[in-house]
Amino acid sequence: MSFFKEFKEFATKGNVIDLAVGVIIGAAFGKIVSSLVDNIFMPVLGILTGKVDFKEKFFQLDHSKGTVDTLEAAKAAGIPVVSYGVFIQNCIDFVIMAFCIFLLVKFINRLTRKKEEAPTPAAPELSTEEKLLMEIRDALKNK
Repeated sequence: MSFFKEFKEFATKGNVIDLAVGVIIGAAFGKIVSSLVDNIFMPVLGILTGKVDFKEKFFQLDHSKGTVDTLEAAKAAGIPVVSYGVFIQNCIDFVIMAFCIFLLVKFINRLTRKKEEAPTPAAPELSTEEKLLMEIRDALKNK
């Protein structure tokens, strides 16, 4: 029974739950950014580069089975290819995701910094008599 109790304590610790929530939100955030790249940025980039579809860019390694025009045909025929277009798209995904995470962290840091910079109340001004009494107290402590 102690094994289950120990597991329960481990699973209900704040760090484990925070990590699980972070992973789930990160996965959802990754899907959003991938959709942003696939459906918005890449079509615009394709138009700017002369209607190039980066997903279809590949280099055929073996021509013994013939030459193919599309990546799908190469995969169906079992022809080895280097899909450099997919790699380029994944690099663009990474850069955009890193930039979005940078903006998110910067925003959170700005909110955190504002909380930390809250003004502290000023200490009340001490009279001359109070200062003298504090000095006497400190002198007596040191003896």
